[in-house]
Amino acid sequence: MGTCCSYLAVADVPEEHDWCNLDGVNYCTKNLNQHLPQYCGSCWAHGAVSSLADRIKIARKAEGIDVNLAVQNVLNCGADVAGSCHGGYHTGVFQFIQDQGYISYDTCLPYEACSAESKEGACAAPGRDFTCKPENVCRTCSTFSSMGGFCSEVDYFPNATVAEYGEVRGMEAMQAEIFKRGPIACEVNASPLDEYTGGVLDLPNESRMANHIVSVTGWGKDPTTGDTYWNVRNSWGEYWGEMGYFRLKAGENQIALEGNCAWATPGTWTEHNRACFEDGSNCLKNGTYVDPGHQHL
Repeated sequence: MGTCCSYLAVADVPEEHDWCNLDGVNYCTKNLNQHLPQYCGSCWAHGAVSSLADRIKIARKAEGIDVNLAVQNVLNCGADVAGSCHGGYHTGVFQFIQDQGYISYDTCLPYEACSAESKEGACAAPGRDFTCKPENVCRTCSTFSSMGGFCSEVDYFPNATVAEYGEVRGMEAMQAEIFKRGPIACEVNASPLDEYTGGVLDLPNESRMANHIVSVTGWGKDPTTGDTYWNVRNSWGEYWGEMGYFRLKAGENQIALEGNCAWATPGTWTEHNRACFEDGSNCLKNGTYVDPGHQHL
């Protein structure tokens, strides 16, 4: 794990700074909903993975098509280190990516809101398998099974890596880390957020027992009160809150947001892919497989 923040004096931090709207440029990647197609407690993965993807976008100066990373790769293969649909931890995600050596792009593996132990909804359907194997890192399907189609692992695929990661806490250190390098993933008590519909939250008396993980993208200044607030991306979809975001008064560790945050610096990411055939057959090391879930489509 690395260290943060020693490179920036508090006086150098501006009053307002948000990576989702910095001089008219959006450096944030897409919002997701962790609760579809069924409930999954994977906030920890969404918060960590989205903050890493944002930092890749920052490094690329918001040029080109966004790099969106496969949260499902973490759920399928990171159970021992990072977590599952029944909970996990932000630093565990970054450790998993380092241990595995990469995280695949999400066109390799769509988010299914399942992990190996989950019995919720489609997770327990016959033929579904969310254990760690090559086809659960990157795969594709060639055509309808009635036309002789098959699904296959793809062994050469776009991916990203983590160079280093660490933890940060407290308003000033968080601002320094965000300002210098990008969004961070933070614990929070989500209970007061369930019915949030907008505005700057000021919750000094709410519990600081964390039960959720989000991504903090920056901060602003409330023109009415003069208070600094955090801009925070949640993973409950854009129907919730302020298009998937909420704002919270900063500087008091309200609802535990400033108590335990994690950051990661991107190592490498794929800009030019090894071109695979539609069925992936020229990008295999181990051979094709047939997914039982696609046999009767």
